[in-house]
Amino acid sequence: MAATEATTAIERQTIAKVSWRLLPLVALAYCIAYIDRSNVSVAALTMNKDLGLSAYLYGWGAGIFFFGYFLFEIPSNLILERIGARIWIARIMITWGIISALTALVTGSTSFLTIRFLLGAAEAGFFPGMILYLTYWFPAQYRGRVISTLFIAQPVANAVASIASAAILGMHGVLGLKGWQWIFIIEALPAVLLGLVILRIMTDRPTHADWLAEDERNWLQARLDSESREVASGGHLTWTKALADGRVVALSAIYFMSVTANYGIVFFMPQIVKGMGLTDMMTGVVSALPYVVGTVGLIAWGWSSDRNKERRWHLIAASTLGALGLAYAGWSGASYWALLGMAVATVGIYGSRTAFWPMPSMFLTGTAAAGAIAMINAVGNLGGYVGPFVVGWIRESTKSFGAGLYFLAACSLMAAVITFLAARAAGAPAAVPNPSAAE
Repeated sequence: MAATEATTAIERQTIAKVSWRLLPLVALAYCIAYIDRSNVSVAALTMNKDLGLSAYLYGWGAGIFFFGYFLFEIPSNLILERIGARIWIARIMITWGIISALTALVTGSTSFLTIRFLLGAAEAGFFPGMILYLTYWFPAQYRGRVISTLFIAQPVANAVASIASAAILGMHGVLGLKGWQWIFIIEALPAVLLGLVILRIMTDRPTHADWLAEDERNWLQARLDSESREVASGGHLTWTKALADGRVVALSAIYFMSVTANYGIVFFMPQIVKGMGLTDMMTGVVSALPYVVGTVGLIAWGWSSDRNKERRWHLIAASTLGALGLAYAGWSGASYWALLGMAVATVGIYGSRTAFWPMPSMFLTGTAAAGAIAMINAVGNLGGYVGPFVVGWIRESTKSFGAGLYFLAACSLMAAVITFLAARAAGAPAAVPNPSAAE
């Protein structure tokens, strides 16, 4: 009993140290990444007119980011696995910061599409690299809460970007630049600066952590090694075989549908809110509100998923809630009731992430995990192209966002349906696995 209590004490203090050391840095980096990929939504309030972009062309440009992301995602994550997170994450952040700033120089649709594609290529590997990096430091039972901490950056970034970008938009005319140009220049600087900080202070693996006591390092490494052996005992997969694994394919399809729903909201939320007749500044403030509510759902879902050691039904419930919120927003039209629907949708969509992302590491490890996580994220993020593209096309055709929101609701619902059917098709253990069974 004394030995058990001593081990429990080491576990608590080790996880606390690792959390305080890594999670603020990781969450801040993801927050900055998300701002730099989504600030175009607020810039579009004046940029589209200046560049002569229709809703269709803007949706295409906002989404083409994810083609660059898709093409370079798997190679990027495999490089990270080989050379370490510190160097590679720093490289990603500095590169995308520079390219994001260069968005201020676009002059029309061609240059806009080109720079958005390059931004996606530069950022490729960042998010799956972070997911992989967290598996190097946190045992399986903590990953739902840890991933919820990472994903807090998403609604926070959307809220911050909405308010800050709207304020920067008011700098129109300063030094002869337009407000939307200042958005890209100012909001690119944190990425470059934090990239330099990461290069200095990030630690690749627990064995290199001189800020942990020896008994803490030994406990953490032994626990992680034990879990890796348990996963490997189910059959070793190379990264190429992992990409064709039915579970990986199912997870890719689920994430594609969820991301389609998410980015359809992100890139058009300010324009939907603007339809209520608000000023640019109030549009930014009001657009931030659903993301604040979504943060609460994100934390609650991650806590519940870990506490109950269950992922599948948490994912189904969250995706269904997202669908209901989006459908209600589409039905409500340009009103504050639609904003309530958006808030409910963000709770569901963001909450689904905390149940979803612990799943790949339940049956994959090492290079196979690096390749598969990258593929799931790459395929899923193609939804970041589909969502804005389809919503922009529907808006252009119908002069309303209502039908576009119904489309996004259907995508979120399909994520729930695929989760249910993929598991049923494979029997137990499910194609989308149950963590309690794996443990």
